[in-house]
Amino acid sequence: MAADAAAPYGAIEDGVVACRGGRILYAGPRSEAPAFDAVETIACDGRWITPGLIDCHTHLVYGGDRAHEFELRLNGASYEEIARAGGGILSTVAATRAASQDALFASADRRLAALMAEGVTTVEIKSGYGLAREAEVKQLEVARRIGRDRPVRVRTTFLGAHATPPEFKGRSGEYIAEVAGPMLDEIAKKGLADAVDVFCEGIAFSPEETARVFAAAKAKGLAVKIHAEQLSNLGGAALAAEHGALSADHLEYLDEAGVLAMAEAGTVAVILPGAFYFLRETQMPPIALLRRHGVPIALATDANPGSSPLTSPLLVMNMACTLFRLTPEEALAGLTRHAAQALGLGAEIGTLERGKACDLAIWEIERPAELAYRIGFNPLHTRIWNGT
Repeated sequence: MAADAAAPYGAIEDGVVACRGGRILYAGPRSEAPAFDAVETIACDGRWITPGLIDCHTHLVYGGDRAHEFELRLNGASYEEIARAGGGILSTVAATRAASQDALFASADRRLAALMAEGVTTVEIKSGYGLAREAEVKQLEVARRIGRDRPVRVRTTFLGAHATPPEFKGRSGEYIAEVAGPMLDEIAKKGLADAVDVFCEGIAFSPEETARVFAAAKAKGLAVKIHAEQLSNLGGAALAAEHGALSADHLEYLDEAGVLAMAEAGTVAVILPGAFYFLRETQMPPIALLRRHGVPIALATDANPGSSPLTSPLLVMNMACTLFRLTPEEALAGLTRHAAQALGLGAEIGTLERGKACDLAIWEIERPAELAYRIGFNPLHTRIWNGT
């Protein structure tokens, strides 16, 4: 699968990928390949090679779980009702604050292993379950440790504006001042975040509060992202686009004005079918509008304990096709090329091109549609990260 090729999936039959020092030297037809003095040659025997998969929206580092809330929802409680009663994000906050860095690393490592086993070579990890300076720093330090200790590329995102913590109940404006001030100051000083995210929603933060965090992040040279239009339309995606956001995520209630703003700004739409499925939502994201206006559509697991306890990018592809009617080709692009754009890494990963990182997934399949077609079946043959 190469960039901008005319064939479906950008497919190249009888192709060759060559790399040196973790970088792609050549990706294209065997008949056009230059002569290489190869140290090692690997015959793929007719298997398909794609870019390594990219999970561009996860919350991998957290304490505890929320299986009891799953039962509550099955008995009729809504996600919003659980959150307003002190459950939801805040229950995970308590467990995360109480956990040691080693415990958080160990639990996140198990979830990461599941992603890597299905071909993931790059993962974004958000904070947002600390909601206090020390605890948010702890989460991000664990995320950075994962990137150092495991063969995976990690991008970290500061999501201090995920919910208002109990000690600031009824004072969200004061909490946002803390997020945009001392918390962000320390995180930026320590180099712990590549981007800053905000949950802009009726149960979280207003557009005005969101804009305050964005302004502080941009002043420190950090990219911005947003959770928006998941439960209602507050215009968060358009606001994020105004600030040049890398992505706007969820987007079930996104309207055409928001789509147009994203298209103009180059903001990627990150669709999260795991949360849609798990919360039994009925409002679908406006896929047709996104296509019509040329907004790139990325996919991600949204791996988290409350609304998407999902660590299977292959299942995400199937869900995107069956629930939202994406094509298998769109689904694969959503976990490669467009996911790379959502992380600001389009020049580095996501397609097989000379000069990019040699992150590959080699699949035991006859056609790419199998990646989205099967359920509960993993055809990964080999995962290669940075040429290894």
